[in-house]
Amino acid sequence: MSESVRAVVRKHVLEVTLDRPKANAIDGPTSRKMGQVFADFRDDPSLRVAIITGGGDKFFCAGWDLKAAAEGESVTTDFGVGGFGGLQELAGLNKPVVAAVNGIACGGGFEWMLSADIVVAAEHATFALPEIHAGTLADAATIKLPKRIPYHVAMELLLTGRWMDAQEAARWGLVNELVSRDQLLQRAHEIATLLAEGPPLVFAAIKETVRVAENLDFQDALNMLNTQSISTVKTLYNSEDMREGAQAFAEKRTPVWKGR
Repeated sequence: MSESVRAVVRKHVLEVTLDRPKANAIDGPTSRKMGQVFADFRDDPSLRVAIITGGGDKFFCAGWDLKAAAEGESVTTDFGVGGFGGLQELAGLNKPVVAAVNGIACGGGFEWMLSADIVVAAEHATFALPEIHAGTLADAATIKLPKRIPYHVAMELLLTGRWMDAQEAARWGLVNELVSRDQLLQRAHEIATLLAEGPPLVFAAIKETVRVAENLDFQDALNMLNTQSISTVKTLYNSEDMREGAQAFAEKRTPVWKGR
């Protein structure tokens, strides 16, 4: 694996570190490498959870590499499978992703963080969407952010490009938990290990249901669940793991999940 994108496996957990000094910015080749890493993670049944983080303790990710943009790379460049950063457009990613935000998360780096399911941040982390100052659009954040936090707060961040500290990010629910910088990866691995011990088919069903239901009304989404029209839900409801969960509960023991 390229030194700019390091992937380390610990049991069922994949830790992916973006390490491109000075700002961990992402250009086209880096994004394509990241996309392949996450596609392999998606397709490897032995891997159950991913952690994403940045190298160093100053930048999580500064987003699109504007030096590459200045040299001619455009927003229409091939960013690879999964789109920019390898996550936000990756089809069928039904495994949990934990972001360990180790510093500045701005622009596309903010959006990379939004692609995670759980976010742990160091207390010194800061966040911004400064695209407005570069005369462009924070495309993914413009779609996602007003659905994640109050509309007026999201619009203020998008329209002004102002900075937000970690404490405010936690207050608005963008961050699950704040920890000291020296405890960040340890805490991310604690969460990832807990998830890796959980039922993978249930996690897959949760993630796909959330995606499918996002633009449906409640009854339509519930009808899809009840008719097993969502593929991962159908797999879950007909799985050994579902039977194992019920049996383990009846026998008052810890279930053994097999992912089938």
